[in-house]
Amino acid sequence: MGEWQQDPATFPQAVAVDLVVFTLREDGLRVLLVTRGVDPFLWRRALPGGFVGPDETLDAAAERELREETGLRQVEAHLEQLRSYGDPGRDPRTRVISVAYLALAPDLPDVTPGSDAASAAWVPIDQALAGGLAFDHDRVLADGLERARAKLEYSTLATAFCPEEFTVADLRGVYEAVWGTGLDPRNFHRKVTGTPGLLIDTGRTRSEGPGRPAALYRAGDAVGLNPPLIRD
Repeated sequence: MGEWQQDPATFPQAVAVDLVVFTLREDGLRVLLVTRGVDPFLWRRALPGGFVGPDETLDAAAERELREETGLRQVEAHLEQLRSYGDPGRDPRTRVISVAYLALAPDLPDVTPGSDAASAAWVPIDQALAGGLAFDHDRVLADGLERARAKLEYSTLATAFCPEEFTVADLRGVYEAVWGTGLDPRNFHRKVTGTPGLLIDTGRTRSEGPGRPAALYRAGDAVGLNPPLIRD
C-alpha cells in the first residue's frame, strides 16, 4: 500500500502558539486565562495565544502574544517551548497545530485583554485546573504546570521569583506555591544551603518576628542543581 500523499495547497491548516503564563502572588501560584470574546468557544476561558504570522518565527509570535495578551509593553519572563499539539479535532475551524510556550515571571501586574478576548485575569491554579477550558487547553495547562514543577527540581529558576536579597523561607515559599505542597523547613534549609552555587550569603540578616533573625542570601551563579531538589 503506497504512502499517503496530499497536496499542501489543498490541505488547509494553520500554526498557532499557546501560552501557559505563571506568576506568583501573595496568595500563591496563578495562571493567565482569557475569556474568549469570539467563536469558537465563545465566553469560555482559555489560555492566551493566537496564530503565527506569515513572516514570524515561533519565538517571535510567542513574545508578541505575551505582550498583547498581558497588555504590558515589556515583560521580563522566562519563556521556553513546552511541546506541540496537533490532534485533528482540537480546533473546530480547521486543522491547527499549536506550539505551546511556558512563561514564568514573578509578581506580574494586573492584565488587560487582547483584541479577541472579553476579559483576562490571573486565576488561582486550583481553579484553573478544575477543567472546562476551551480547545485542549486543560491538557496544555497540566503539561505546563508539570514542566514548571520539574524545572524547580533541577534548575535554579526558583530564585528568579525572589527579590534581590531573600531568606531561605522566601525561597521555600516559591517551591511550596509551585509544587502545591508544604515542605519541612529544616530539611529544605539544609538542602538549599548545601547545594553548590545556589545561594550566596550576603552576611546580612532580616528580622521575621520573634526569634533569631534570618540570614539574607542572593542567587548564586549556578544554572542547574546538583544534586536536584526532588519532590517527595
